[in-house]
Amino acid sequence: MRTIVCVSNEPNHRDLPFGVFCFPHFGQHFPSAIMKLTVYTLDDNMFTLDVAAELELENFKALCEFECGGIPAREIAILNNGVPLRDDKKTLGAFGLKDGDVVVLQRMRNQQQTAPQAQPAATGGLPFPMFDFSNIQVPGASSSSSSSSQQASRSQRPPAAPQRPADEPAPPQLLEMLRNSPHDRSLLKERNPPLSEAVEAGDLAKFTEVLTQQRKERAEKEAQRIRLLTADPFDPEVQRLINEEIQQKNIEENMNVAMEEMPESFGQVVMLYIDCMVNGHPVKAFVDSGAQMTIMSKACAERCNIMRLVDKRWAGIAKGVGTQKIIGRVHVAQIQIRTAFLQSSFSVLEDQPMDMLLGLDMLRRHQCTIDLRKNVLLIGSCDTETPFLSEADLPECARLNRQISDSSLTDQEREDRALAEALAKSAEEAELAELNSREETSSRGEKRKSTENDVGGPSKKTPKK
Repeated sequence: MRTIVCVSNEPNHRDLPFGVFCFPHFGQHFPSAIMKLTVYTLDDNMFTLDVAAELELENFKALCEFECGGIPAREIAILNNGVPLRDDKKTLGAFGLKDGDVVVLQRMRNQQQTAPQAQPAATGGLPFPMFDFSNIQVPGASSSSSSSSQQASRSQRPPAAPQRPADEPAPPQLLEMLRNSPHDRSLLKERNPPLSEAVEAGDLAKFTEVLTQQRKERAEKEAQRIRLLTADPFDPEVQRLINEEIQQKNIEENMNVAMEEMPESFGQVVMLYIDCMVNGHPVKAFVDSGAQMTIMSKACAERCNIMRLVDKRWAGIAKGVGTQKIIGRVHVAQIQIRTAFLQSSFSVLEDQPMDMLLGLDMLRRHQCTIDLRKNVLLIGSCDTETPFLSEADLPECARLNRQISDSSLTDQEREDRALAEALAKSAEEAELAELNSREETSSRGEKRKSTENDVGGPSKKTPKK
């Protein structure tokens, strides 16, 4: 909060008491009442000024220029309850401003002041083409006059055509950029599905239509936001919108700080897997201290030949992030980790992508410790440790760089993949045919040898008497 005191350059006016304003052209000084005015800008900045009621509007704009920094006073428009204050020579008290009032500061662009000459005369010399002030209800004005003025203003206003900002690329350039960037296409598919479908189709007309419609909707929302912000600041709807804007700005600032200070938080971490053996079969087990019990997939149980030990009396439903059907329970099975042999029980799930999950029951029983500094799993019951697997050694369901789905591929990429699959299949068929011919040739040779042995074999000799 700032207190503004205007002091004359005259020597006898330098030591004036607090709250006394001096105007040299009056030739005298007089005390003035101080009032607090809160100024709110459209970029969510807010500051408070202590000014006098006799302060002229042009001087008040100069103070606002000093506070805002970068907005010239000649481009500043002050609005009170949605009504612009137009006379720069008029005092703040004459406008009806009181202590504790809130005013809105709006910047007027130079290119917005190139309206016809009749328009500044009707608005008092300050055109506001961005705002429709005819919708503001003025006390004492008749509804017929307001409706007629609204119709006249709408008839005189030409239809606004959507214009593309200079910093936004043209649709053909943007389409070419997206088609050449698989990463951007994947992000677009996640965040903007309609535009992503147009990119995948490769239709420039459809892409231009969707992009233009989205830009138009964004411009309409921005215009609506500005109209609400320049209306009555104490309106509940305006207050709600201001609160949302402030929250969104705080979220953006928080994300920028996170990207600068800890960018690794936006990536994905590799889950903790270890190598083990179950019933003599190698398995990659997922270590999850947040899971209550140790589970195994049905496919892994069949591969490890322990489905014969499943007790279906323990069937049920496993609930966590989702729900899955529990086929049954293997009460005791042997797990080999390095040189240690551990006993554990499993709950067999029907549809489970990972082979095995070591839950808290097994980790507590064998006093396991997850040491992320050494990147190992310590087994306290047998004093053994095993390293966690790197991403290259993880099973397919746990890898971060999974294969791209067919829906995110272009037509050329789909054709290349289909051609590669066809060539691989043809090579396999040729190899299989050659192998079959070899087997058939060898079987014929063996049959021919056996036939020759049967026909031209050694005859039995009768013993001589």
